[in-house]
Amino acid sequence: MKKLKITQVRSTIKRPKEQKRTIVALGLGKIRKTVIHNATPQIRGMVRAVIHLITVEEVK
Repeated sequence: MKKLKITQVRSTIKRPKEQKRTIVALGLGKIRKTVIHNATPQIRGMVRAVIHLITVEEVK
């Protein structure tokens, strides 16, 4: 299964509560923190909701 390397690059200050909760659910919360998740439809949907706050790379 493909994996996604997700890094937070922007702050959640002055963002809607739903976006803040999505960042926390992804395991992020501080700028430059990186996590790796399986590329499931649920994770991809969460990434799409906060794509302006993160960077995403595919990892094999």
